[in-house]
Amino acid sequence: MHDIRFIRDNPDAFDRALARRGLAPEAKRLIALDELRRAKILELETAQARRNAASKEIGEAKKNKDEEKAKGLLSEVAALKETMPKMEVEEKTASKALDDALAQIPNLPLDEVPDGKDEKDNVEHHRCGAKRNYAFAPKQHFELGEALGQMDFETAAKLSGARFVVLKKGVARLERALGQFMLDVHTSEPHNYTEVAPPLLVLDQTMFGTAQLPKFAEDQFHFFPDEVLREHARQTIEIVWKQALDFVTERGMAGARAKEGTFEKGEFDYRVNPDRRWLIPTAEVPLTNLVRESIMDEAQLPMRVTACTPCFRAEAGAAGKDTRGMIRQHQFTKVELVSITTPEQSKDEHERMLSCAEEILKRLDLHYRVVTLCTGDMGFASQKTYDIEVWLPGQNMFREISSCSVCGDFQARRMNARYRSKDRNVRHVHTLNGSGVAVGRALIAVMETYQQADGSIAVPEALQGYMGGLKTIEKQ
Repeated sequence: MHDIRFIRDNPDAFDRALARRGLAPEAKRLIALDELRRAKILELETAQARRNAASKEIGEAKKNKDEEKAKGLLSEVAALKETMPKMEVEEKTASKALDDALAQIPNLPLDEVPDGKDEKDNVEHHRCGAKRNYAFAPKQHFELGEALGQMDFETAAKLSGARFVVLKKGVARLERALGQFMLDVHTSEPHNYTEVAPPLLVLDQTMFGTAQLPKFAEDQFHFFPDEVLREHARQTIEIVWKQALDFVTERGMAGARAKEGTFEKGEFDYRVNPDRRWLIPTAEVPLTNLVRESIMDEAQLPMRVTACTPCFRAEAGAAGKDTRGMIRQHQFTKVELVSITTPEQSKDEHERMLSCAEEILKRLDLHYRVVTLCTGDMGFASQKTYDIEVWLPGQNMFREISSCSVCGDFQARRMNARYRSKDRNVRHVHTLNGSGVAVGRALIAVMETYQQADGSIAVPEALQGYMGGLKTIEKQ
């Protein structure tokens, strides 16, 4: 969420930053909404002040036995009491209009972020390791897993539909080993992240805090308890009937069209609903929200937390992409890193987080590169993002395995997360998040990198202790 005061003071700079993301100017519209909001607040405050003053004047008039003046003041107070509820509604409506508009606008890129339209314009930062040479044609992970009888997409489809997998035996243990290995690395020296086991189901406001809502609702999974669904259906039917009645009687065709907009946008789906729960798309959501609606002490920062959780994504925009294998699934496991810092610490913390994520791939001896995302490929909440892309021999290409982003105070404003500085001023924290790393994609990279000519998978030395000493995954 953006600070409207910054936009008022720097409208041209704000629009230039949006233009770098390929977006149209917004400052003029936002300032107009803010001016309306401020006018409604002033109108309401003026009415409240006048009501309070008139109430005191009534007492003075009665004390002075000036019944005529008291009568006039009583009428004035009564009129104010009658009109003020309308003013309150108008003020809330104006404030919501501004908040809704701000909630749809992405974060502004830092100056050093390269300009560009899409992933083709990302800039390589550095590489680590080298491609391995094979005396055979490397296979993709799903070919290896299916041949071993330890990766079953067909059964998963029967259970849950497309984009799911059943892992078995050594491959299932290898995935578990990877998650445990990553947590052990990140919670020990020198990384020193605190392990957290967060809820996997979260509320609307929690998703809003990290900017998954409202813009990306279609990419998420959510549900209601059965009784809420029944009530939801009942209310929806009532709305439909009311729209039909308005069409036939009072409103006519124009009125019916006027109401279509809010109904089609999903009035019940997108307003804050305390009964709705969302499956987390990443542990970034609950971990970052640990500090929501709180004021921390500067001595507590930086706060570093990590979690290994299942993650759930609808992949609404991924039709036809990566339909084979585990690259893009509705359910996957990921180790997440989250840092909460002061503004002065956040850039250095971003570099530190990247190095922590890289350490995992170095210990697994996987070839990878780091790229800086351009303005057109950055995430909605990010100011700057590094992607780590691991080399997959079976695909003969680099694929993303981690994104590390610094978000500034963008998420903190949505969460109302602040800290009290040493000089006792209260400011918004800065938030950062990164994959440390995606466990499913690390499994893919290990399988493809460590594949043998006979189709078996050598277990990396760093993981053998987590595999009970097993050095090779073979068909059983």
